[in-house]
Amino acid sequence: MRCSEIINILEELAPHRMACEWDNPGLLAGRKEKEVKKLLLCVDADDEAVALAVRQGADMIVSHHPLIFRSIKRVTDEDFIGRRLVEMIQSDLSCFAMHTNFDSAPGCMADLAAERIGICGGEPLEAMGEENGVLYGIGKTGSLKTPVTGMELARRVKETFGLPFVTVYGEGLWEKEQVVRAAVCPGSGGSTIQAALEKGAQALITGDIGHHAGIDAAAQGLMIIDAGHYGLEHIFMDYMEGYLRQRLGDQIQILKMPLHFPAAVV
Repeated sequence: MRCSEIINILEELAPHRMACEWDNPGLLAGRKEKEVKKLLLCVDADDEAVALAVRQGADMIVSHHPLIFRSIKRVTDEDFIGRRLVEMIQSDLSCFAMHTNFDSAPGCMADLAAERIGICGGEPLEAMGEENGVLYGIGKTGSLKTPVTGMELARRVKETFGLPFVTVYGEGLWEKEQVVRAAVCPGSGGSTIQAALEKGAQALITGDIGHHAGIDAAAQGLMIIDAGHYGLEHIFMDYMEGYLRQRLGDQIQILKMPLHFPAAVV
């Protein structure tokens, strides 16, 4: 299949129009009409992902995070973004990103994470629009299928997503009472704290929470379970593998980056 045909299939799942205005998803490098026989899925198109794609003879990378976020004035091997772009172009490797459009689209990142945690029904934390009568947007909030204490919920998140650790703010909030209503925002969710509070969530599962944001949320009765930016979003790879195999069958060989958490506790 041509790269453009695969892009059309990806756009059916998470259209570009569902991305945030500040975002930069889509085809970021390579030829749209390139023939694709082998594809690599990853969260980040980092040096390791590019090297693996080249080593395995892949024709296309589909990443969650865009390699290019801002305008660049030169493409050389003197900086890490340029180095990757040079390697991709030399290897005739196309790179396509599905970021906040995948985060917000119905049935994609927010819904997938909520389902894993056991958040039922509910609504987006930050609604962005409506598609076929269904609201879509950033994050998800709803009732837990099985209410648990706060720290039991933290352990559930850690085990369900296969994480080495999570960071909890407000660990003493829900010791005697159970968490009935929770919210999740995969990736960097500090901006959704106020929305979680307004929608009555007792706990927010997200990533990239700073000290002050964490303790301020806890002071308002909202437990924060920080699973890391990568910690919740790595589910992108497994889901996209299943989606593409269903749509493409055995027309294309699909590779995935091994799970590798970028942070460690020493």
